[in-house]
Amino acid sequence: MSDVPVLRIEGLEAKVAESELGILNGLDLQIGKGEIHAIMGPNGSGKSTLAKVLAGHPGYEVTSGTVTFRGEDLLTLEADERSLAGVFLAFQYPVEIAGVSIANFLRTAVQAHLPEGEELDIFDFSDILTERMAMLDMDVTFAERHVNDGFSGGEKKRNEILQMAMLKPKLAVMDETDSGLDIDALKIVADGVNKLLAEDPDMSVLLITHYQRLLDYIKPHHVHVMVDGRIVESGGPEVALELEANGYRTYETIEPSANGSAPVA
Repeated sequence: MSDVPVLRIEGLEAKVAESELGILNGLDLQIGKGEIHAIMGPNGSGKSTLAKVLAGHPGYEVTSGTVTFRGEDLLTLEADERSLAGVFLAFQYPVEIAGVSIANFLRTAVQAHLPEGEELDIFDFSDILTERMAMLDMDVTFAERHVNDGFSGGEKKRNEILQMAMLKPKLAVMDETDSGLDIDALKIVADGVNKLLAEDPDMSVLLITHYQRLLDYIKPHHVHVMVDGRIVESGGPEVALELEANGYRTYETIEPSANGSAPVA
């Protein structure tokens, strides 16, 4: 793992756009290449806001702080430019796009990530898509369905993992990927993520979750506790176990540490 962080967040403050409602309050975090970090926290702590701010959601406004991604100022980039740079967001509630097949959606996304002027060969794309779906144990007919239209919760989340497999991001931000999944669907989705991590050990992952159960299947290097828009505690997987046993009350009065995050390995 590299000593240079893939993502460095310093003093990040953000609010709902066109309002005075502050959500992130001086958040610090750094993620190294190939590291898996998990952020846990109670409802309203700002976890999903952080994910959306990193992705460039227009509903939130950064008021202070810096976010550096692979040495570049992430906050100066538009949402599509962040994706092209290698940031991927797996949504908590993936949207439905009726009338657009998964295959066509993915072909458009992959084409957008190619250098300007380079045309994606449809047969090459088909071969890659088939290979990616086989790796994730997905039936090829899945790609013929319309994006998330009539999908179960598990199918929507598997579609997010397929998108990740096709785009091969440098940083995957997974916003409550376990939300709404039963244990069987959770295992399937986690298995897909683990296969991608095994294939590309340099990919970094930020898992945002309420519960320990996801971390039983996707093993984090670092776990952070987020309360009131700040990271108040960082450590190893044992932090998640402590939360599962004792809840968040212990942390609600703790001041953040000097750097707000575990050291980069």
